Amino acid sequence: MLHRYRVAVVQLNSGEDKSANLEQAGGQLARAAATGAALVVLPEMFNGFGRWETMTAAAEPIPGTTHDWLAEQARRHRVWLVGGSITEREPGESRCHNTSLLFDPDGRLAGKYRKIHLFDADVPGQPTARESHWMAGGREPTTTDTPLGQLSQAICYDLRFSALFEHYAIAGSELIVVPAAFTVTTGHAHWEVLLRARAIECQAYVIAANQVGPHPGTFSTYGHSLIIDPWGNVLADAGESVGIAYADLNIEHLRAIRHRIPVAAHRRPILKRYGS
Repeated sequence: MLHRYRVAVVQLNSGEDKSANLEQAGGQLARAAATGAALVVLPEMFNGFGRWETMTAAAEPIPGTTHDWLAEQARRHRVWLVGGSITEREPGESRCHNTSLLFDPDGRLAGKYRKIHLFDADVPGQPTARESHWMAGGREPTTTDTPLGQLSQAICYDLRFSALFEHYAIAGSELIVVPAAFTVTTGHAHWEVLLRARAIECQAYVIAANQVGPHPGTFSTYGHSLIIDPWGNVLADAGESVGIAYADLNIEHLRAIRHRIPVAAHRRPILKRYGS
């Protein structure tokens, strides 16, 4: 297992032109790999983001075009790669899945996670979101044993549901990746505080890659892709433009925090509501 290594979050402004999105992502991936990053994380819907009709019409099977592209990128650059998320079409299903793929440096699919919590919300200043009209929710958390540590996957709105992250904490997750397309409005209010809370609760590194800027026919996204350590410190912030943020992780630092405050040993099942 590696104890010290670099990770990178790639922040994109994806639109509805899949080939242009892949070209943009490929350029940023090459830059991240050139700095020695062992793990690179792309944002939610990195290969196509805009109107729901367009995103679902462009959905792919897995394996498919974007799956193969991601596998080749991981293999070419010799990185662990979280392919943000894409719309996945499964035969016989009327709705798509919002799916995140993890590849190893040999281009093998190592983990697959379908977004569990779907964004149905009326946010002031943003178009009404009804993700569940277009997408079917996933059912299973995903944790993968890697040379970088136990790596768990979540997507965007999942961030608001602490039970998922508690599951990952109990599983011993050391890295939690969160591809996202967090809106400007909710981003200003909740993005950093939720990510820092999850890192502190889980005593894990949280690596969150966000979209940034306006997108066709939909809301504007907040940017500020973050890498956060298990103490809740923000190690890197990608700001408000397309680009990359990097941080060097230290698993011994994580273990020291867990030793000083042994949350895992202190966790107790809640058998009934307080006061009942």
